Amino acid sequence: MPVTDLDLLIAAARKSGEIATRYFKNDPDVTDKPGGGGPVTAADLAVNTMLEDTLRTARPDYGWLSEETEDTDYRLTTERQFVIDPIDGTRAFIEGSRDWAHSLAVVEAGRVIAAAVYLPIRDLMFAASKGGGATVNDTPTKATMVQMDGATMLGAKVNFDPQFWGGQVPPVKRAFRSSLAYRLCLVAQGRFDGMITLRPSWEWDIAAGALIAAEAGAIVTDPSGAALQFNNPHPQVPGVLVGGPELHSGLAARLEPWRTKA
Repeated sequence: MPVTDLDLLIAAARKSGEIATRYFKNDPDVTDKPGGGGPVTAADLAVNTMLEDTLRTARPDYGWLSEETEDTDYRLTTERQFVIDPIDGTRAFIEGSRDWAHSLAVVEAGRVIAAAVYLPIRDLMFAASKGGGATVNDTPTKATMVQMDGATMLGAKVNFDPQFWGGQVPPVKRAFRSSLAYRLCLVAQGRFDGMITLRPSWEWDIAAGALIAAEAGAIVTDPSGAALQFNNPHPQVPGVLVGGPELHSGLAARLEPWRTKA
């Protein structure tokens, strides 16, 4: 029986965890990417090498987009693409935190159709296929359906600056996790009600988590309320806004004055 894209991603994510944990808290070699691109470790590169070999061998006709591989225009000519972050939350990895993840997705016609996000230190495997629902460790998971007042939101402090909200910062409780992929999955798991980032976001950080959150019932858009589009020539989307229907609509309405000025 042919292996599905989702099965392929899950198996590759687990193998990624096996590789990365050998480096974790073991003084991995760290270098800084040029142009202020942030740190990269030997673990990032080792995982990326394995993923590129494994996934591209299994699906040679798929395009490839990874944080740790030089991008080319070839992926724009393909029908499906792998969108990969070998380690999302590299700074957390370096610091010895448990909140880093392997983020793997398959994109077709600009939409994510299969996704796996794995946190090996927490042994959490989040997965989803388009139309097939979301799971955590093989158990179906659902996002919360709450109103805005008192909701718990994941996001950096800057996202809650009054300038973005017409002076009316939403009445939510804020928390933070290093990995964008993990933040999206925490919403899918129902541990937090929503997440937001108003900065342009790299596709590899959010592609997998976006499908998992959406399949768990959350509304996942950019800050303007538009659907996220992947496999862009410049592989970024203009931020992410996630929550159940009422929470999402409430946040989007408060963002309106900032969007009008932008």
